[in-house]
Amino acid sequence: MMNRTDLSFYRGKRVLITGHTGFKGSWLCRILVNAGAVVTGYSLEPPTNPALFDMCGLEGKMNSVIGDIRDSEHLKEAFAKAQPEIVLHLAAQPIVRDSYKNPVYTYETNVMGTVNICECVRQNACVKSFLNVTTDKVYENKEWVWGYREDEPLDGYDPYSNSKSCSELVTHSYKNSFFNDMDVAVSTARAGNVIGGGDFANDRIVPDCARASFAGTPIVVRNPHSTRPYQHVLEPLAAYLMIAKAQYEDKKYQGYYNVGPDESDCVTTGRLVDTFCEAWNKVSDKKASWINKYDGGPHEANFLKLDCSKLKSTFGWKPRWNFDEAINRSVEWYNVYDNNGDVAACMDRQINEFFG
Repeated sequence: MMNRTDLSFYRGKRVLITGHTGFKGSWLCRILVNAGAVVTGYSLEPPTNPALFDMCGLEGKMNSVIGDIRDSEHLKEAFAKAQPEIVLHLAAQPIVRDSYKNPVYTYETNVMGTVNICECVRQNACVKSFLNVTTDKVYENKEWVWGYREDEPLDGYDPYSNSKSCSELVTHSYKNSFFNDMDVAVSTARAGNVIGGGDFANDRIVPDCARASFAGTPIVVRNPHSTRPYQHVLEPLAAYLMIAKAQYEDKKYQGYYNVGPDESDCVTTGRLVDTFCEAWNKVSDKKASWINKYDGGPHEANFLKLDCSKLKSTFGWKPRWNFDEAINRSVEWYNVYDNNGDVAACMDRQINEFFG
């Protein structure tokens, strides 16, 4: 079985991350910079204000290139300069509701963005390991109760989910057409809903909880009955790094991987908000509470979970932090932030405890 937490592999490795200024990207940069990797990021300006990337202490410790994944020339230039051995593609328009408002931008970013990064990998022999991060929403959702496996049909319903299904297909085509004849290993990772400190996105439940709790107002919950698999942000990031390392060392590990929590961590939004309020009220004088404002909203899957047997059997992988721990760690971070504490130190503490 593999040591899934072995970050020493990354010391001195040249790693390019797209979407590095986002929530997951910022945590990933912090992990890799701490591990001694030579990190280049390529991304738009941070997508939120406040922005985790601006507060996680990476200034001067990595090369941050601000650029649009749709701009193939700029991306090629940054790529050629970085000469990465490992490429982790996270750049995306990631919000379902935003994809209904702006489908063209969503497709341009999530589909052509993937084409552009695949082109860079194709044209630069330096790359040994390429991982495209997609989503659990790539599958044709039949609203059934068991988890989707990697060989189920891909057919996301809304423009976000569908664009990510397309991103998978682009990767598959490039693999068959080009990468199989090159010395590069390629995988995609389909991860579920992530939570953790430093997420300030709109239309996401934990940031909504945090914002309301900072302000001392009730949390507005749109759909308390929808069930989602929640995992702490460090869970999928650890899995991505494990897959990227394994396939770098041996191409037999390339493929398609679901990355999600155990079944017990598929919970309703109502339970999530209850757990958040309970954890927040233990550490803060501002009391958290919530109200149910079901609004119908555009179509989103009510029930969706992944079967992660492949990741477990291939690597001996298993989740480290369960749902309650993930909420507690999120609350810990938001409480430090709310009290003007050192959020980068909080991140390092959590990273060290997770990978320790």
